[in-house]
Amino acid sequence: MQHYSFLSLARNALTNHQNWQAAWRSPPLKDRYDVIIIGAGGHGLATAYYLAKNHGVTNVAVLEKGWLGGGNVARNTVTIRSNYMRDESIPFYVKTVSLYDGLTKDLNYNLMYSKRSMIDVVQTYPKLREIRRRMLHMDLYGATYEPIDVAELRRRIPSLTGGGPGSRLPVIAGMVHTDAAVCRHDAVAWGYARAADDHGVEMHQNTEVRELLRDANGAICGVETNRGTVRADKVAVVVSGHTTTLTETVGLRLPLKTFNLTAFVSEPVKPLIDVVVNCPDIGVYLSQSDKGELVIGGAPDPGQSFRRDIKQNVFEDAVCAMLELFPAFRRLKLMRQWGGSLDMAHDASPIVSTTDIPGLFVSAGWWGGFKAIPAGGFTLAHLIANDEPHPLIAPFGLDRFNHLDFILESGTTIAR
Repeated sequence: MQHYSFLSLARNALTNHQNWQAAWRSPPLKDRYDVIIIGAGGHGLATAYYLAKNHGVTNVAVLEKGWLGGGNVARNTVTIRSNYMRDESIPFYVKTVSLYDGLTKDLNYNLMYSKRSMIDVVQTYPKLREIRRRMLHMDLYGATYEPIDVAELRRRIPSLTGGGPGSRLPVIAGMVHTDAAVCRHDAVAWGYARAADDHGVEMHQNTEVRELLRDANGAICGVETNRGTVRADKVAVVVSGHTTTLTETVGLRLPLKTFNLTAFVSEPVKPLIDVVVNCPDIGVYLSQSDKGELVIGGAPDPGQSFRRDIKQNVFEDAVCAMLELFPAFRRLKLMRQWGGSLDMAHDASPIVSTTDIPGLFVSAGWWGGFKAIPAGGFTLAHLIANDEPHPLIAPFGLDRFNHLDFILESGTTIAR
């Protein structure tokens, strides 16, 4: 792998940048691998990288029906955080935040990582009680979450001019999550792909998996693609909102429903907000990108859907909620919008698990999965290599639904 540095940048400038190596190879598709990972999004690529780096499993193919990094990893609001409630969730997301901290150096790729902090704008006393409880729980695991008063809140977010004493929901407090950050979404995918390729992993774009295959004993034995049959003794399904589409080809039904979650961006403006703002009482969150765009999101569609565009009523609800607190933003123009098909388990927590089919692994249910990419890949790679779950992800197996051991994690669909 070509090492990126200031010196290599200066050296290649002398040749008009014509001598850079390809970031990853495009090898011919073999008919057998040790492991097949379906989906070249953030979680799939991270899993491939950690399989090779941490466990020495390099005969791995990542199969992607479109282009690398073109799925949900390119359709998100790039927030990284660990402000969760449950004993099972907090350590996992503390781990992923710590991995993100060193990921630029680990992958030798500029991820444009920026630790900005997140501020929750609190407007009701029930939410304030809940958020204080979360603060105390997070403190047990070393995660940061600190209260601030309204004056300090408005000082840190000068453009927040709404929510005064006479408004429908006045602002009553704030909570700061200093570990929160943002990161360039496509750079995460490209960085993991480049590093995985350096360890011998193969990425195959435009290779659609149409069916999972089982042998005479019922174990997984490979996949059927638009380029033919590919065999493997272990297959991991890491395809975000299309998990059930594949697992049902082998008769495996999962406790998942698919919803559309959308976001949109404004035209670029001068710097206004240098933190991630989350407004849980009214269901909207926003930040400002490096290019000056306001990145805005709200609630998911109320019904199941595989659509990727935005519903007008969902858009209007998010905009109206934002303008209650940021009335000056009504002058901004909408530049673009996007949506992603996301799985949701019954308890709103992820599934990283073996299945009843030997050799088949699933990583799904990631509402806000961008922030979980490093730890999600790290723990799934451990599971595939060792056939035993990593302690961080052991509670998130499919068996929890057999014993009602749900991990009810509220707030996972806001502040992705």
